[in-house]
Amino acid sequence: MALGPRLDIRQSQSLVMTPQLQQAIRLLALSNLEIETFISGELEKNPLLEAPAAGGEDGPMSDLPDFDYDAGNGELAVQAEEGGADALIAQGMGAADSPLDVDYSAETFIDDGPGDRIASAERSLGSGGMESGGGYSEDGPDFDSFANPEGGLHEHLLAQAGAKLSGMDLVIAGQLIGQIDDAGYLEADLLQTAYDLKVPLAEVERVLAVIQTFDPSGVGARSLSECLAIQAKEADRYDPCMARLLDNLDILAKGALPHLRRICGVDEEDMADMIQELRGYDPKPGLRFSGESAPAVVPDLFVAPRGDGWAIEINTATLPRVLVNRSYYVELAGGAHDKASKAWLADCLASANWLVKALDQRQKTIIKVASEIVKQQEEFFRKGVAHLRPLTLRMVADAIEMHESTVSRVTSNKYLSCARGLYELKYFFTSSIQSADGGEAVSAEAVKSQIKALIGAEDPKKILSDDTLVDMLREKGFDIARRTVAKYREAMGIGSSVQRRRQKLLGSRAA
Repeated sequence: MALGPRLDIRQSQSLVMTPQLQQAIRLLALSNLEIETFISGELEKNPLLEAPAAGGEDGPMSDLPDFDYDAGNGELAVQAEEGGADALIAQGMGAADSPLDVDYSAETFIDDGPGDRIASAERSLGSGGMESGGGYSEDGPDFDSFANPEGGLHEHLLAQAGAKLSGMDLVIAGQLIGQIDDAGYLEADLLQTAYDLKVPLAEVERVLAVIQTFDPSGVGARSLSECLAIQAKEADRYDPCMARLLDNLDILAKGALPHLRRICGVDEEDMADMIQELRGYDPKPGLRFSGESAPAVVPDLFVAPRGDGWAIEINTATLPRVLVNRSYYVELAGGAHDKASKAWLADCLASANWLVKALDQRQKTIIKVASEIVKQQEEFFRKGVAHLRPLTLRMVADAIEMHESTVSRVTSNKYLSCARGLYELKYFFTSSIQSADGGEAVSAEAVKSQIKALIGAEDPKKILSDDTLVDMLREKGFDIARRTVAKYREAMGIGSSVQRRRQKLLGSRAA
């Protein structure tokens, strides 16, 4: 065979990750609220897409029938179609894919205050009381928009400083207040502050003493001891014994009460009264002025019993809907266009049709995965967490004949609401613990629930050690090692037997 360069023609087949398929894969990992943000961007880019009017019944989402899981035959009322996205993932081509990044911090909301709106409304009202211009809408003022959060800690302190201080003292107070954190503690270096403002250190300390008299009590402290001391002074409970107690909070945290009584020079009854007094103080006084609140988790799915089975529905209140405006496409296509314009219009139509289809396929896939989870964990929904079964992504993927990575994407950032509460879909996937009697394995979450119940019911005079917990769990049929009990206990934020004994001792003494 002669060696030399030559040209060969070969024909082969392969799967290609087009941008549309990548988009369909990414949509699976997004929650309903994230989908809404994504669709808002698509509506701005594609003129052929439009959101249906509020309360309308049109749209691809409303045309889908209900999805029910029947416990009697274990079948879905509507089976999800096998999409191209899952077929590609099955070939391992979606491993490098990552969910879409949603930058919520990029949005800025600017609104006038209620006073400005009232003044604007008064100027726009005519003699007959009818609105003649800007201001409120025809439905009247939006009183919900008046519920602005109260001023923060810094604004509250600056208002008090303006009423009590003036001149250079007010300037110093402004510098110090600006360096108080959300918990109410001062993070400033007084010597550096005095050097920056070119004032004596005694002046800065004097202004700080005034700030420490402001509301809330304990604000402006530089340590926990100082914060509690300020509150004790305001309550007229700051005596030498209390001062020594506050100087030795580390000993109090260890629960060494006999040693602490000798330091403070008090008996057991007085020590209990002092500890009870400390429990009434606020270690982080500034947090009560925090205007930030944790956002509520919005469920993506609802599960409710229906007959012998379960009804599984997607939360349509947060699921955005989108339509393809074909009449607008016909109007645009009927005009005179060059080749580039026609190609752009065809791309817009193809992109719009694909998005509607991808959202439809996403909904069917989520319902299909959720139905299998409910089928596998039916005992949990009927009897509670103690009956949670071990479950893995592969078990669900094999049951519904999808790829494991598809199930992983579907269960990410999705929450399920049922009669027992709100749970993330990932919650139902837990490792297994072998049964002590050789029976069926149990879920790790069920074991954690048992550990929490045993510790919650323990006698304060007889704290359960990890070895005792192991023996009690084995009596209940859980074959578990001591290190596993310690790991689960620490994961739930429960202290060791020594720590729990000290905490309950302090609680009984304070009571």
